[in-house]
Amino acid sequence: MYEHIDVTENSGIATITLNRPEKLNAFVGHMRRDLAEALEATGSDRAIRVVVVTGAGRAFCAGGDVSFMADLIERQDSEEFSRLLGAARRVVMAIRQMNKPVIGAVNGLASGAGCNLALACDLRIASTEATFSQSFVKLGLHPDWGGTYFLPRLVTPNWACEMFFLGEVMGAEEALRLNIVNRVVVLENLEPAVRELAERLRDASPISIGAAKQAVYLGQSAELEEMLRYETEAQLRCFESEDGREGIRAFLEKRPPRFSGQ
Repeated sequence: MYEHIDVTENSGIATITLNRPEKLNAFVGHMRRDLAEALEATGSDRAIRVVVVTGAGRAFCAGGDVSFMADLIERQDSEEFSRLLGAARRVVMAIRQMNKPVIGAVNGLASGAGCNLALACDLRIASTEATFSQSFVKLGLHPDWGGTYFLPRLVTPNWACEMFFLGEVMGAEEALRLNIVNRVVVLENLEPAVRELAERLRDASPISIGAAKQAVYLGQSAELEEMLRYETEAQLRCFESEDGREGIRAFLEKRPPRFSGQ
């Protein structure tokens, strides 16, 4: 369907792959828009329980294609540049607003917009070959793709400042130490590790996970009273759902639950 975005589905798990490996999966042309459309489609597909975002080849995503950006700057095409920023916002909001978990499988370099695309995902598994950098400052540009929102919520402000101010490359183990990723595995184990996590999420209750995802992000800005109201409403939705009944029955019958998302 898309020139540089591949979408596959296997047993309720959708994998969206940035597929421009010869350019380290750097964003060019309509690639941002296509990624947004792919995320919106998988997010609204009831048959899909989990979404994985990854990159083809040796990189996750090198950010924006600098040659493409240079052409826009030469032409002073602020209108087209603004459209690209709008498409990036669509990507981030599609990840945040879907009521299903999104895993970033960071196989290699994640730079600039690519780094912040990874940060937008709910969970991140990185290979030992992965690197992260907020490289915008080296181009005289400002972080986008939600980076100034996500990064200071994952690391302390001084580390966020250092990453934004210097744009240096950070290895996977350092990213794990700073809570930027959930876990690190050797490259050959990345795909099976992501698959194992995705299957565990797929087999859980979609209603419960969707409500918890929204609660996590709402809780970053809400007051306690608002969160208590949200928890009450979400718990009642789960209590009244078939998944809630199935979960209780399965527990009492000492068997694995079979959640339907109903």
